[in-house]
Amino acid sequence: MKVNTIKRAGRSHFVNMGPIRLRQPFPTQAIESIDPFVLLHHYGPYEISEVNNPFDLGPHPHRGFEPITFLIQGEQLHRDSLGHESIVKSGDVQWTTAGRGIIHAEGPTKDLVKRGGVIEGIQLWLNLPADKKMMEANYQHIKHNEFNVVTSEDGKVTIRIVAGEFQNIYGKIATQTPVNAFMIDAKATGETFISYSNTHQGFIYLLKGNILINDVENIELDKNQLMEFNQDGNGFSINAVEDSKLLFLSGQPINEVVATYGPYVMNSQTELLEAMRDYQMGKMGFLPAN
Repeated sequence: MKVNTIKRAGRSHFVNMGPIRLRQPFPTQAIESIDPFVLLHHYGPYEISEVNNPFDLGPHPHRGFEPITFLIQGEQLHRDSLGHESIVKSGDVQWTTAGRGIIHAEGPTKDLVKRGGVIEGIQLWLNLPADKKMMEANYQHIKHNEFNVVTSEDGKVTIRIVAGEFQNIYGKIATQTPVNAFMIDAKATGETFISYSNTHQGFIYLLKGNILINDVENIELDKNQLMEFNQDGNGFSINAVEDSKLLFLSGQPINEVVATYGPYVMNSQTELLEAMRDYQMGKMGFLPAN
């Protein structure tokens, strides 16, 4: 197997989103996007209680892409204008296809707020191609114990396949474009090779620990949490320096002009204006505040 060489490593700087302080590895001045992925937020860990609840997002719209949540710790309540209401727990993934428009709300469950606890997760924005931006909205929620898992030969690395394919094992999430999403847990000294198509752009994001990539470069918290690969090989090797957790994402580039404003990802300024108008006119549905 030929390894994918490292294109660049990026830090995961903190940004303020209203009252919420979170990490944003991209977009940044250095990394605008990693096509087809347009945004990645790492929120938390936040201490949640009845006197401290910084992560409670009321009803808000989306159009033109797929907002995805990988919940690392805690419990979130999801509600949307399609009529879904579900509790997303630690290790679960919710994969929303906004398409022509959806309104959703998410925040810690009332039980978590009452008893206190920690919430942490990844919010990922995956672009949709122009011919799918106005498709019907959809929502998928897959629980932690429902994912297919591949274990390394040494038994120390587990790869939870959220979407896509690894070693002929497939994810439960139905995707609109060719995408891989794996959550990887590695115990200290664990090692394996993660293979994927060289038609994809791929990267890893470290949530915990310290990993040696391709036996040449470490990826560590607060130093270089995101590592992007060139499309010149068949995958990459990992060797865990300590117990670690990382998210691997890859996708076939869409190679289209992207126009973004607030909660919309379209192909032109005109389409952004249409999205704002349609939301104001109620064409994306309705979701009452909780």
